[in-house]
Amino acid sequence: MAGPVFTGGCQCGAVRYRIAGPLGRPGICHCRMCQKAFGSWGAALVSVPVAQLTWTRGRPAEFRSSAIVARGFCAQCGTPLHMKEDGDPTYEIAIGTLDDPEKAAPIEQAGVEAELKWFKALSGLPRRKTEDYRSPEDMAKLRSLQHPDHDTAEWPPKR
Repeated sequence: MAGPVFTGGCQCGAVRYRIAGPLGRPGICHCRMCQKAFGSWGAALVSVPVAQLTWTRGRPAEFRSSAIVARGFCAQCGTPLHMKEDGDPTYEIAIGTLDDPEKAAPIEQAGVEAELKWFKALSGLPRRKTEDYRSPEDMAKLRSLQHPDHDTAEWPPKR
Protein backbone atom coordinates (compact mmCIF):
# COMPACT_ATOMS: atom_id res chain seq x y z
CA MET A 1 0.00 0.00 0.00
CA ALA A 2 1.42 3.37 -1.04
CA GLY A 3 1.82 6.08 1.56
CA PRO A 4 1.06 9.78 1.21
CA VAL A 5 2.88 11.86 -1.41
CA PHE A 6 3.52 15.58 -1.10
CA THR A 7 4.97 17.89 -3.75
CA GLY A 8 6.31 21.40 -3.67
CA GLY A 9 8.91 23.80 -4.93
CA CYS A 10 10.05 27.36 -5.36
CA GLN A 11 8.01 30.22 -6.77
CA CYS A 12 9.67 30.23 -10.21
CA GLY A 13 9.51 26.45 -10.76
CA ALA A 14 13.24 25.91 -11.23
CA VAL A 15 13.35 23.66 -8.12
CA ARG A 16 10.65 21.06 -7.42
CA TYR A 17 10.53 18.21 -4.93
CA ARG A 18 8.51 15.13 -4.01
CA ILE A 19 8.05 13.69 -0.52
CA ALA A 20 7.06 10.00 -0.45
CA GLY A 21 5.69 9.19 2.97
CA PRO A 22 4.28 11.03 5.95
CA LEU A 23 5.46 14.46 7.00
CA GLY A 24 7.17 14.84 10.34
CA ARG A 25 6.51 17.47 12.99
CA PRO A 26 5.47 20.87 11.62
CA GLY A 27 6.50 23.86 13.66
CA ILE A 28 7.53 27.47 13.80
CA CYS A 29 11.08 28.60 14.48
CA HIS A 30 11.63 32.10 15.85
CA CYS A 31 15.47 32.00 15.93
CA ARG A 32 17.35 34.95 14.49
CA MET A 33 18.86 32.79 11.73
CA CYS A 34 15.38 31.76 10.52
CA GLN A 35 14.24 35.40 10.73
CA LYS A 36 17.06 36.44 8.42
CA ALA A 37 16.86 33.40 6.12
CA PHE A 38 13.13 34.01 5.49
CA GLY A 39 13.21 37.81 5.79
CA SER A 40 10.32 37.52 8.21
CA TRP A 41 9.29 36.90 11.85
CA GLY A 42 10.78 33.39 11.57
CA ALA A 43 10.01 30.23 9.64
CA ALA A 44 7.30 27.60 9.40
CA LEU A 45 9.05 24.26 8.82
CA VAL A 46 8.15 20.57 8.66
CA SER A 47 10.61 17.71 9.13
CA VAL A 48 11.03 15.17 6.32
CA PRO A 49 13.39 12.18 6.41
CA VAL A 50 16.17 12.53 3.82
CA ALA A 51 15.22 9.17 2.25
CA GLN A 52 11.67 10.41 1.57
CA LEU A 53 12.71 13.59 -0.30
CA THR A 54 13.52 13.63 -4.02
CA TRP A 55 14.46 16.75 -5.96
CA THR A 56 12.43 16.31 -9.17
CA ARG A 57 13.49 19.49 -10.99
CA GLY A 58 16.72 21.31 -10.28
CA ARG A 59 18.43 21.38 -6.89
CA PRO A 60 18.60 24.07 -4.26
CA ALA A 61 21.67 26.22 -3.85
CA GLU A 62 22.88 26.32 -0.25
CA PHE A 63 24.15 28.87 2.21
CA ARG A 64 25.80 27.81 5.48
CA SER A 65 24.11 29.96 8.12
CA SER A 66 26.27 28.44 10.87
CA ALA A 67 29.07 25.92 11.22
CA ILE A 68 26.54 23.07 11.33
CA VAL A 69 23.53 24.26 9.27
CA ALA A 70 22.95 24.53 5.52
CA ARG A 71 19.94 26.44 4.19
CA GLY A 72 18.67 25.59 0.72
CA PHE A 73 17.10 28.12 -1.60
CA CYS A 74 16.34 28.56 -5.31
CA ALA A 75 19.28 30.29 -6.97
CA GLN A 76 16.95 31.78 -9.61
CA CYS A 77 14.12 33.27 -7.53
CA GLY A 78 15.49 33.15 -3.97
CA THR A 79 12.70 31.10 -2.40
CA PRO A 80 13.89 29.57 0.92
CA LEU A 81 13.32 25.80 0.63
CA HIS A 82 14.94 23.99 3.54
CA MET A 83 17.22 23.91 6.54
CA LYS A 84 19.42 20.89 7.23
CA GLU A 85 21.73 20.36 10.16
CA ASP A 86 24.90 18.36 9.43
CA GLY A 87 24.40 14.69 10.26
CA ASP A 88 20.65 15.08 10.82
CA PRO A 89 18.64 12.42 8.96
CA THR A 90 15.91 14.98 8.20
CA TYR A 91 15.38 18.11 6.17
CA GLU A 92 13.31 20.92 7.63
CA ILE A 93 11.21 21.90 4.60
CA ALA A 94 9.64 25.37 4.38
CA ILE A 95 5.91 24.71 4.79
CA GLY A 96 5.01 27.53 2.39
CA THR A 97 6.78 25.69 -0.43
CA LEU A 98 4.46 22.67 -0.20
CA ASP A 99 1.84 22.63 -2.95
CA ASP A 100 -0.71 22.14 -0.16
CA PRO A 101 0.70 23.91 2.92
CA GLU A 102 -2.59 23.31 4.78
CA LYS A 103 -1.38 19.70 5.26
CA ALA A 104 1.35 20.88 7.67
CA ALA A 105 -0.27 23.04 10.33
CA PRO A 106 2.37 23.89 12.97
CA ILE A 107 2.02 22.11 16.32
CA GLU A 108 5.02 23.57 18.18
CA GLN A 109 7.35 26.57 18.37
CA ALA A 110 11.12 26.72 18.87
CA GLY A 111 13.75 29.42 19.22
CA VAL A 112 11.30 31.46 21.28
CA GLU A 113 14.13 33.35 22.96
CA ALA A 114 14.31 35.42 19.73
CA GLU A 115 10.55 35.75 19.18
CA LEU A 116 9.70 39.28 18.07
CA LYS A 117 7.64 41.12 20.68
CA TRP A 118 4.86 41.85 18.16
CA PHE A 119 4.48 38.26 16.88
CA LYS A 120 1.70 37.28 19.30
CA ALA A 121 -0.38 40.30 18.22
CA LEU A 122 -0.49 39.31 14.53
CA SER A 123 -3.72 37.32 14.79
CA GLY A 124 -5.52 40.36 16.25
CA LEU A 125 -4.66 42.76 13.43
CA PRO A 126 -7.45 43.96 11.13
CA ARG A 127 -7.97 41.64 8.15
CA ARG A 128 -9.04 42.27 4.55
CA LYS A 129 -8.97 40.51 1.22
CA THR A 130 -6.77 41.85 -1.57
CA GLU A 131 -9.80 42.80 -3.69
CA ASP A 132 -11.03 44.97 -0.79
CA TYR A 133 -8.27 47.50 -1.44
CA ARG A 134 -7.30 46.89 -5.09
CA SER A 135 -9.21 47.99 -8.16
CA PRO A 136 -10.37 45.40 -10.72
CA GLU A 137 -7.65 46.78 -13.03
CA ASP A 138 -4.99 46.23 -10.38
CA MET A 139 -6.32 42.73 -9.70
CA ALA A 140 -5.91 41.88 -13.41
CA LYS A 141 -2.26 43.05 -13.26
CA LEU A 142 -1.63 40.91 -10.16
CA ARG A 143 -2.08 37.67 -12.10
CA SER A 144 0.53 35.31 -10.69
CA LEU A 145 3.61 34.47 -12.75
CA GLN A 146 4.66 31.94 -10.12
CA HIS A 147 4.82 28.22 -10.73
CA PRO A 148 1.39 26.64 -10.03
CA ASP A 149 0.80 24.48 -6.96
CA HIS A 150 1.24 21.18 -8.83
CA ASP A 151 3.89 19.40 -10.86
CA THR A 152 4.27 20.40 -14.50
CA ALA A 153 5.99 18.54 -17.34
CA GLU A 154 7.94 21.66 -18.20
CA TRP A 155 8.34 25.16 -16.88
CA PRO A 156 8.02 27.90 -17.82
CA PRO A 157 5.19 27.17 -20.24
CA LYS A 158 5.78 27.80 -23.90
CA ARG A 159 4.13 31.08 -24.92
